[in-house]
Amino acid sequence: MQFRRWEDFDTRSVERLFTEVFAASEGASEGRVVGALALQLMREVSAEDLAGFVAVEDEDVIGSLFFSRMRFATPVEAFLLSPVAIATAWHGQGVGQALIRHGLDALRHQGVQLVCTYGDPRFYCRVGFRAADADAIPAPFALTQPEGWLCQWLQGATPLSLSGPSHCVAPFDNPDYW
Repeated sequence: MQFRRWEDFDTRSVERLFTEVFAASEGASEGRVVGALALQLMREVSAEDLAGFVAVEDEDVIGSLFFSRMRFATPVEAFLLSPVAIATAWHGQGVGQALIRHGLDALRHQGVQLVCTYGDPRFYCRVGFRAADADAIPAPFALTQPEGWLCQWLQGATPLSLSGPSHCVAPFDNPDYW
């Protein structure tokens, strides 16, 4: 298995992966929504504000994830991890955790300081994320499940809090995702 940065030629495979994985677990409608979100990230977000990674086995994309820039009033190099998909046949084999670690290492080497995500703490805590206080590290919108707001500091000392609101890239600028 190979982990590498997402490339333009992966776009169709990545969109299909997100659509199929989320359709299988959450229903066809959710599959379409997440597939469209992934496509929007790949097509509309600049390279400086997006870092995508894929897991490839025998030339097939079996996993993918994206990190997109977040901005806070406090100067900090920050990204949001979302969405993440691993082909259903590969669930439970550590592919997701390995792909996330690969992406976090790449961001760490780029000088990124903070990565946040909004998901299942039981999964994301396995790769170093910890519960975040939305008052100390504000999410872009009010959270329907605050226990899912998780963050990981990648560089040095961690500030106690970040001032002001946060902002995400346009595809995530939708309160329905939060």
